[in-house]
Amino acid sequence: MLSSADREFVRKAAEGGLAEVELGQLATEKASSQDVEQFSQRMASDHSQANTQLKEIAAQKGVTLPTSLSSKDAALKSKLENLSGAEFDRTYMQHMVKDHTNDVSEFQKEASNGKDSDVKNFASQTTPKLQEH
Repeated sequence: MLSSADREFVRKAAEGGLAEVELGQLATEKASSQDVEQFSQRMASDHSQANTQLKEIAAQKGVTLPTSLSSKDAALKSKLENLSGAEFDRTYMQHMVKDHTNDVSEFQKEASNGKDSDVKNFASQTTPKLQEH
């Protein structure tokens, strides 16, 4: 049985990972800059891999993961769908920087303070990839 803090981390990580994949796929289609397109492809790929790992851990621990975007992430996706060109690229990248700054902090905290060894290992293994992004 996971502690409430570990369970909350798993839920939030899954929610964030789902958003990164969906927003990355959207950016792959809409990006006007080659750099933004390549970055978004990497986001979708890297976060898909992390999501697969997290799903395995959640299944072992009996945690049900979200299967749809949070209202906040759905609102961001809707906003991005209505943008184009440099405005889309700028808004998408600003969100990625802000989001990953928060994610790195949360993953480092879990890697240090988590109670469950599998969840802690996931957090510590994923943190360097988040920092690269």
